Amino acid sequence: MPAKPIAPETLQLIDAVRDALQDCAAVEEKTMFGCHVFMVDGKMCLGVENDELLVRLPPASHAQIAEMPGVRPLSSRGLMDGYFLVGPTAYARRDQWLYWIGEALAFNPLAKATPKRKTASKASSETDSKKPGDGKSPAGQGTGSGRKRTRAAPKPADADAPRKHPIFDSE
Repeated sequence: MPAKPIAPETLQLIDAVRDALQDCAAVEEKTMFGCHVFMVDGKMCLGVENDELLVRLPPASHAQIAEMPGVRPLSSRGLMDGYFLVGPTAYARRDQWLYWIGEALAFNPLAKATPKRKTASKASSETDSKKPGDGKSPAGQGTGSGRKRTRAAPKPADADAPRKHPIFDSE
């Protein structure tokens, strides 16, 4: 079954997150949890699901954040403490947007990275294709589908001026 096309509003929100992360050194974009997510330094930090912003925040503050208007936990069963979907009413103003982006980026260095799993086929191909004594394996070479950006893009001349983005209501 072909993938469902992404709505223009979702694409605008993805672009806004991409813009917010332009100064981060190691950003990778993936699809996880049915969302377009942004991995920062190998850890899920932000994402977009339809018109909602996915943020990863400290699990210790889960109950407090879940009570905020326009915010809901990613998992209703309590399986993913610290992961929230923020609705448009909670990020519509620039100060709200900056709050969520800032909180997610502030928590990112403290977040645990999930170790990459070896699949059964990779593990068997690694042992089968490894040459004795060479210490190298073709299975370790990246073939992931995520896009990696490992450098900050050069800033345009008007980079210090506040950017307008269509996701903000009042601008």
